[in-house]
Amino acid sequence: MTGRRPRFPSAWFLVVAALATLASARVFYGSVLAQTGGAWSMPLDDVYIHFDYARATARGHPFEWSEGNGYSSGNTSLTYPFVLALGYWLGARGDALVPFAGVVAAVSTLGFLWGAARAFSRLPAAALLLLPLAIFSTGALAWSLWSGMEVAWLLGIWGLAYVTATDTARARRRPERGATWLGALGALLCLTRPEGATSLLVLGAYAALSVSRRLGPGAGAAVLWRAGAPAVVALIAQSVANRALTGEWAANGAIVKLALENPYMTSADKLADWQFNLRYCFDRMAWHHFGEDRPWGKVPYLLAVVPLVDRRTRGPAAVLLSSAALWTLVVSLNGQVRWQNERYVMPAVAWLLASSALGLAVLLSPKGPSSWAARAARFTVVAQLGFWMCDHEKTWPEGLANATLLVAGLVALAPRGRLVVPWGVVSAAAAAWLLGLYWRGERVQLRDQIWFFGRASRNIHDQHLKVGHLLRELDPPPRRVLVGDAGAILYAADVPGFDLIGLGGYRDLPLARAGVHGLPATLELIERLGPAERPDTMAIFPTWWPALPGWFGQPVASVTVPGNVISGGAEKLILRADWRLLDTGASPRELAAGERVVDEVDVCDLVSERAHGYRFPQPLGGYTEMRVLPDPRDASVDLWDAGRRIPSDRAERFTVRVSGAHPRLALRTVVDRPGKLELTVGGRRQEIALPRRDGWVEVSVPLDGAAGATEITVVPRASEWVSYHAWVIAR
Repeated sequence: MTGRRPRFPSAWFLVVAALATLASARVFYGSVLAQTGGAWSMPLDDVYIHFDYARATARGHPFEWSEGNGYSSGNTSLTYPFVLALGYWLGARGDALVPFAGVVAAVSTLGFLWGAARAFSRLPAAALLLLPLAIFSTGALAWSLWSGMEVAWLLGIWGLAYVTATDTARARRRPERGATWLGALGALLCLTRPEGATSLLVLGAYAALSVSRRLGPGAGAAVLWRAGAPAVVALIAQSVANRALTGEWAANGAIVKLALENPYMTSADKLADWQFNLRYCFDRMAWHHFGEDRPWGKVPYLLAVVPLVDRRTRGPAAVLLSSAALWTLVVSLNGQVRWQNERYVMPAVAWLLASSALGLAVLLSPKGPSSWAARAARFTVVAQLGFWMCDHEKTWPEGLANATLLVAGLVALAPRGRLVVPWGVVSAAAAAWLLGLYWRGERVQLRDQIWFFGRASRNIHDQHLKVGHLLRELDPPPRRVLVGDAGAILYAADVPGFDLIGLGGYRDLPLARAGVHGLPATLELIERLGPAERPDTMAIFPTWWPALPGWFGQPVASVTVPGNVISGGAEKLILRADWRLLDTGASPRELAAGERVVDEVDVCDLVSERAHGYRFPQPLGGYTEMRVLPDPRDASVDLWDAGRRIPSDRAERFTVRVSGAHPRLALRTVVDRPGKLELTVGGRRQEIALPRRDGWVEVSVPLDGAAGATEITVVPRASEWVSYHAWVIAR
């Protein structure tokens, strides 16, 4: 392989990369059209969440998932909906937004290839052909690039940022100009995905260290400041906006998806979850996406580290591998990294594969290694992996191949570093061997991923989009639709929505936080809404929310999808909402003549809990639950309430306002087993026996001597305690 070493990719490479990009897109989207009968669809419901935000943006409601719901932090990518909104504004509406998203993905992917090609600038020009080969031959990565999610858009921005970082690193004077542009692109990267901060850290450090070596530490520090400050300001501004408009510093996506936000998990559980996700990412790539045939899925990892031992490629490889490693470390905090064909980790896969292509180019390059140590490192890595492979696959072809590789390595490393066999022959043989092993398993995966892309898109089309169209045809039309999937249904229906999981948000209600606590907490927030604001229609998976159809809905229609590979359930149910059970438990049932409610703590209602400083025992306590039982005043009427289960010998605490004559505290519960309560009111402790009783029970505790803000501590003894409601009652 010979040729020039261009600073920028030559025009021929851009043509080849564009053709490869279009070919890959055509194959994947062709699978969609073949399976849907010519209808456009995307393989993930989450894509349509971007579409929802984009449509709202184009209509003059930026940062709203559903128009009229108010600001929402549920779209983790702030920039991508604005790009899609441009298409919507230009006329790409309805299903036409799908091919527009494909165009955005194609342009962005080409931008990534153009930027990543800079890593090959010190190698022969023909080596650039390996880059699109590596990217598009890996089915899972191509799947995510064309899925309509922000993966391609993010990588396109990264490509521009990488070129800017390398230009800044090489600048002989005034590197601050390039650093300023890197800062702008870095802010865009972080606003596209918050995990992009890891990539910016790597690019900024790479540019700053290079400038420091050439122009001094002061110049390097200035570059690092200019590169990082805009992103820091942007992320702080986003958090401040979240706090001001939603009451939460974190975005809804972080609250819902990160184990760090889970109140029921111990620190050890959260660490174990992160470690499991991290191990899963590595193993899922090696043992599945890079080829089912073990152990050849480790080949990309091997090739990715090869360029670290060559001075021509050490810097670019360090940037690529550091970006991949840091991204994976951070994204593994997300419990959903294991879902949706592992799309969350795909940017790291793209960087890893780019480094693998770089390693393959190094092996194929006719230029010999620069030192005996470099040659030794290369062959040691290859030979050791070869024996490792032989240990896992005890068949004679693999054993013979590995033995041949080892002998070739030993022969090439003659005494005093003198090559007995030409380096080009040995390294080319090793490269061909590794590439063949990888393709042996990946060609099957690529075929399966193309089919999976089309089938998943068909599932979304046949279920989610169909449900959306059915909602538009209902008579009377829905006023507001409650959904568990906040994407395609609302996009197709084009009616106001209410996201049960909480990503979409509704005004300043803490729906995302309630979603983590469980369905009872979400229903408590719906109870806070007036009857006219509550969703009047539902479109949900009954297997996700089994209580909703029976207690709060009347079925209207259902849509079942055959051959389901991506939907959360085979059946999606449309119901007319029936909220008559809500508000039935709002008041105490044992009020004497002349008594009134002075203060109220609605346990499991996060707004009420926050207002009263309510604290339940964390972790492993305070799990939410709800019940429908006969009303103590009229057994023919049902009473619904939600609360928290407090373990024995652990405390719940809250503060109430006490006033009036003869105040008392009324606590609603259900006593399934006999026990007792230990209450501390204003420093005074008392015990109350709890004999077993059927139905709702209201425990009364005198508050003599208490006045003003009073802290209450409740500790169950001998058995668990389910706390549903607390009222301060006085005359």
